[in-house]
Amino acid sequence: MSLSEHATSAMDAPRDTVLTVQEASVRYGATTVLKDLSLSLNRGEFVCVIGPSGSGKTTLLRLLAGLLTPVSGSVDFRGQPHRAPSRDIAIVFQDYTNALLPWRDAEGNVSLALEAAGVPRAERRDQIHALLRTVGLVGSEGKFPAEMSGGMQQRLQIARCLAQKPDVLLMDEPFGALDAMTRQKLQDELLGIVAESQVTAFFVTHDLEEAIYLGDRIIALEPNPGRVSQIFDVPLPKPRNQLTTREMPEFLRLRRQLFDFIERYEQ
Repeated sequence: MSLSEHATSAMDAPRDTVLTVQEASVRYGATTVLKDLSLSLNRGEFVCVIGPSGSGKTTLLRLLAGLLTPVSGSVDFRGQPHRAPSRDIAIVFQDYTNALLPWRDAEGNVSLALEAAGVPRAERRDQIHALLRTVGLVGSEGKFPAEMSGGMQQRLQIARCLAQKPDVLLMDEPFGALDAMTRQKLQDELLGIVAESQVTAFFVTHDLEEAIYLGDRIIALEPNPGRVSQIFDVPLPKPRNQLTTREMPEFLRLRRQLFDFIERYEQ
């Protein structure tokens, strides 16, 4: 799909579209970071974003979160102008150590989102335990972040975000600091969570194989200023498997296409 065709599809977005960006530009001072960028995110899909340094991946995530306002163009959330953060859009950060409250245990960290939503104390405990079960932290309810591994801390951050019951889950390289085995385990858990909850996932990553393994679509941004260059559909069957999926010819073909795309800008 060409950029112009994608812009048209964003304008004619289907009714299950959750977030729409139309010809949006973002500047920091005199520097244009994103220029005339258009895309749409649909309910329940997993969209990954790749791009070389300077392509504005994190800036795009902040724009979708309502933390930035475009200098031109528009961002719509559920059909309405989106200009401020919303409880229906949650962010999972890469730096889980600073995202969690160190003086609260696992229950307390998840409870924070429920408290902010006004959930009565009597209803919180069952919801907290269900969320911790979803992310594989049963038995760790009383542990503090400092007593947890990096993978456990990231699971806890995801559980706290899910407590918001968001429509959209924005993730900025959330597994980048984890070892390979923990990373793969969390990838599979995240795919299960998205499939079960039908939350829309927007996932920024530098790892091309991770983008293919997780994504239904991959948005490739080109730099200086950041803009959509290509959109790759990922027709790999689900559920995915860390071994057999990565051996499929289509996986290898996509990996080569993404590698060639990145290589153009990193020579």
